[in-house]
Amino acid sequence: MKALKNILVGFAVSFLGSIPLGFLNIIGFEIYSKTEISILIFYLLGVISIEVFVIYFTLIFASKLLENKKLMKYIEIFSVFFMFLLAYVFYSQSEAKVENQDVLEKYKDYSPYIIGVILSCLNFVQIPFWCGWNLYLVNGNYIVSKSNLKFLYVFGTTLGTFFGMLCFILFLNLVTKSSTGLSTYLMSHIIPLFFIGMGLYQAYKFYKKYFKTKK
Repeated sequence: MKALKNILVGFAVSFLGSIPLGFLNIIGFEIYSKTEISILIFYLLGVISIEVFVIYFTLIFASKLLENKKLMKYIEIFSVFFMFLLAYVFYSQSEAKVENQDVLEKYKDYSPYIIGVILSCLNFVQIPFWCGWNLYLVNGNYIVSKSNLKFLYVFGTTLGTFFGMLCFILFLNLVTKSSTGLSTYLMSHIIPLFFIGMGLYQAYKFYKKYFKTKK
């Protein structure tokens, strides 16, 4: 029963956590819209190949990582600038006209699995996300982190991430396919504005956490 509970709780948390619009989902959407489902699957496998280690080590060292305020501060600063960088990248790519080539054309020689691995390594936001969730789940006795049961929890979370991202990307593709105008507007305006909003929101959280409370 504990084994099944670990898998289901891990799956639920990861599935719901992977649904919100994030840069890994957006890249996955771009890959799928320009290629095919098999390429997307290899990309997602690359993403979860890194996340499985992040989840495992944050499960073991969650409390110690959260206590390392200097490290967490650097991670939060990086995440703010990374959101603004993504906004610029997507906006500039949507504006660029390189002989009508696809945005992903220059990456066609790279393995989608490797792309997923590299981008997942850059997703530093997942560290505080999983630190917080793992501490909450362990302290609330929602999961058992002792013995081999922790591996079942990690297995459930990686499955949740894979299927959560896959469902979201397929849904987003279905919505944009119904309107080519929406697809173009999504990449050129909505997504850059989303990342700008995320950057401003994280910057506000950073200010509130490290500066406002000191006044």
